[in-house]
Amino acid sequence: AVHSRKDVPAELAPGLVLSAISAREVPWDALCARTRTTLDELPKGAVVGTSSMRRQCQLLARRPDLQIKMLRGNVPTRIKKLDDGEFDAVVLAAAGLIRLGMADRITHELGLELSIPAVAQGVLAIETRESDAMVREVVAKAIHDEPTAAKMAAERRFLAKMGGSCQTPLAAHAVSLPKEQIRLVGMCGMPDGTRMLHAEVTGSVALAAELGERLADNLLAQGAAEILAATKL
Repeated sequence: AVHSRKDVPAELAPGLVLSAISAREVPWDALCARTRTTLDELPKGAVVGTSSMRRQCQLLARRPDLQIKMLRGNVPTRIKKLDDGEFDAVVLAAAGLIRLGMADRITHELGLELSIPAVAQGVLAIETRESDAMVREVVAKAIHDEPTAAKMAAERRFLAKMGGSCQTPLAAHAVSLPKEQIRLVGMCGMPDGTRMLHAEVTGSVALAAELGERLADNLLAQGAAEILAATKL
């Protein structure tokens, strides 16, 4: 089975394992509008579609005047809703648009300074039967990317320590640094963007999971647990 890594639960069904992690596609969120415009150039009060509290809080922290409305459906459906005039812009994962051959619909790539991505955004995971040694070996040799896997260890440990999911207003993104180092940045925020907590840690690739815990501890010390409790679905 092929999954978006960010959607894979922390615990798999008995007898199943993740045998390969792909190299990361472009990890950023992407603004799609009907005209070539950026987030800051959207008109005051523009209607922006997203189903993500993580995206919503970061958008409103930057542009509190925006009207955020729920956006559902697969990628082509969401783009059609934009084209039909239901929204002035929508925010999607750049990776999904690129993989579907729709990269031309991206009008503004929202980099790390604008929107920290979801944990594991842009990464694919291959799930196999644990007992199927041949298949595990084949997919590992063909697809597995160890540098990406190390960064996923940091990001996923952060999410687990925070008790979050893709439905919570959390974000974390790991970047490779020289000399086998990783920089891990994270965010927790209220959906209306009025309270935003940020933190970052740096350390050895060999201690990737520990970095995720350190990042979580930093945000929890700032009061992230209160935000998560207030936004729990």
